[in-house]
Amino acid sequence: MSWNPALDPHCPTGDEVDAVDTVIVPRARDLGGFEVRRALPAPRRQMVGPFIFFDQMGPAEFLPTKGLDVRPHPHIGLATISYLYRGRMHHRDSLGTDAWIEPGAVNWMVAGHGITHSERTDDATQTEAMPFFGIQTWVALPKDHEDRAPDFQHAGAGDLPVMRGEGKEVRLILGNAWGERAPVTTASEMFYADAVLEAGASIPMPDEHEDRGVYVVDGEVSIAGETFEAGRMMVFRPGDRVSLKAGAQGARVMLLGGETLEGPRYIWWNFVASSKERIEEAKEAWRQEDWAHGRFHLPPGDDAEFIPLPPR
Repeated sequence: MSWNPALDPHCPTGDEVDAVDTVIVPRARDLGGFEVRRALPAPRRQMVGPFIFFDQMGPAEFLPTKGLDVRPHPHIGLATISYLYRGRMHHRDSLGTDAWIEPGAVNWMVAGHGITHSERTDDATQTEAMPFFGIQTWVALPKDHEDRAPDFQHAGAGDLPVMRGEGKEVRLILGNAWGERAPVTTASEMFYADAVLEAGASIPMPDEHEDRGVYVVDGEVSIAGETFEAGRMMVFRPGDRVSLKAGAQGARVMLLGGETLEGPRYIWWNFVASSKERIEEAKEAWRQEDWAHGRFHLPPGDDAEFIPLPPR
């Protein structure tokens, strides 16, 4: 589509750099040659809007028959999205979904009362090393959606709004921003976008959302003259007009945020909830391993194993 005039940058001046409320340096973990950098939750910030979990996966290179092998595990109280830049990942869940997650596409899994899924790079046709790089996020659900039925929605890369022009390409993954709306249905107002900026190009943060942040995937960006490098998340003060400008090598950023929830969330293992009691109920249901009649069911076609509940 043609460039949206709403994306014309506003150039902050003077003390507008103070719009950066929090700078988050992700924690890195090496999972056997595969590095994950976790920006959310952070000690000073549990969420940005409804986004409660934000992991950078890779970049890495997987040899044939090697790579991700995440056995079936449960979720409650959240929705997940794994957004890939490179590589592919096999998703199967207890709804019967059997899908490949590929670059630029959206696979939106809503856990609600409870869902089980697996994530593997188990493509038998892979005969060469596969680059792998992406972002995995969890979005906490509002209280009135915590007990809803689970759901899965897919939108191909070609189904998402893409805005190009003035040295930038912006793909809207979730929610609404810059006059556009992504096709996937969400439980609360939010925005999530992948922006690739040429050297010196600028982009404004959407100003219609209460809570907003940006994660620098590659390159560096400046805000009112202060530079932030790759692997940093900045969270902005509500209401301030903010624009990002790419450095000399350009930049790739993930922009995220939205409506804040009605209260904090408890997070334990793969469970997110508005109360400790909900967490305990989910723990007991998974511990029972009653796949036929219980709260959780294993994914059809991937039900030979599962991740047990962590020790008390």
